[in-house]
Amino acid sequence: MQAILSHRTVNQAQAQVKKYDIHDTRLPGFILRVQPSGHKTYYVNYARARWIKIGHPGALTPEQARDKARTILAEAQLGGDPVNARKAAKARTFAQYIREVYAPWFEAHRRTGKMTVGYLLSRFPDLADQKLADITAWQVEKWRAQRLKQVKPTTANRELVTLKAALNKAVEWKLLENHPLAKVKPIKVNHLGRIRYLNADEERGLRAALAERENRYRDERDQGNAWRRARGYAVLPDLRDGYVDHLQPLVLLSINTGLRRGELFNLKREHVDLERRILTVAGDTQGNKTIEARYIPLNQEAHAVLTTWIQQRQPVVWIFPGQQGARLDNISSSWERVRRTAALVDFRWHDLRHTFASKLVMAGVDLNTVRELLGHTSLDMTLRYAHLAPEHKAAAVGKLDAPARDISQTTKDAA
Repeated sequence: MQAILSHRTVNQAQAQVKKYDIHDTRLPGFILRVQPSGHKTYYVNYARARWIKIGHPGALTPEQARDKARTILAEAQLGGDPVNARKAAKARTFAQYIREVYAPWFEAHRRTGKMTVGYLLSRFPDLADQKLADITAWQVEKWRAQRLKQVKPTTANRELVTLKAALNKAVEWKLLENHPLAKVKPIKVNHLGRIRYLNADEERGLRAALAERENRYRDERDQGNAWRRARGYAVLPDLRDGYVDHLQPLVLLSINTGLRRGELFNLKREHVDLERRILTVAGDTQGNKTIEARYIPLNQEAHAVLTTWIQQRQPVVWIFPGQQGARLDNISSSWERVRRTAALVDFRWHDLRHTFASKLVMAGVDLNTVRELLGHTSLDMTLRYAHLAPEHKAAAVGKLDAPARDISQTTKDAA
């Protein structure tokens, strides 16, 4: 029997005494097999007496099944044997799949390729020797139950998402027929997350600690140069003009632009337009979580900081170069000393970014603009700051007062 395999054809196919096939007229080799019991299955005949089961109408639409059949036929046309390829794929262990199949693709398409591959193998050691096709939801649920004794639910959710993404590709590449974790849902958590930002007193304290550090370094340099002059040695560069090093400019820029630490490290001279007062955050680079570039207007302080720093250091490639002109990659020690001097409790570098966003929201800037400045791909992450602008909600509810007064006055007049 031949027909276009459509929803109507599939639904109207009735069971008969013997099984029979309906051959699709749009794609030769693609069929629907109907059993005497009424059970229906999609198959593809890719060579003489060579068949592959695609799936059932309850799980696949005719169009989806046809697409799968087309992929298998194309693979066979190129000289491969889809059955043997799938058998070999199913024989792979999880570790082999990650290293041999997923890693090359991921490292070519994602900035965090090598790190994520290592992350997967270290977080799911019990799956390493497990055949890819034998991974079950029960195994992962058992892993999660143990993991929750060690980490927060948000961490376990993040690890689970990484695993599911790797297995998504295995399904997409036909190495798995079905996703074994399709029904494993993340744990419900409070999505507001941790919002720690500087209040006015803390910000003054941080700025004072930075200024104290600058002055101390200058005094030490002056004393050192006085000692050198007295002995006829060459003196070191004076630190009285500009900044003593990169720490204070980095902190002030973070507070005024909301850039992540990695994004600050990635800044190149070409990304800073002092004339137009625009900072470009390049996409698809280390430290930037989004692929698309974004553009941050420079306020007065950020513009002054960059102007002073660029005039002082004359950077060629990196705005904040590390040792021997390479990309800066660590400021942990100097930042920690300043944080302790400023007596900032439970405060991380990333909280400077929270400070930037929080100050904007409290100043009445709409959340979508804040989202764009932060580089969030969706509004969900930015909504964490919504509670910092209660006056907007108060103003919205306050609009109900005028109609209520009008109704009350009309009632009094009618009386």
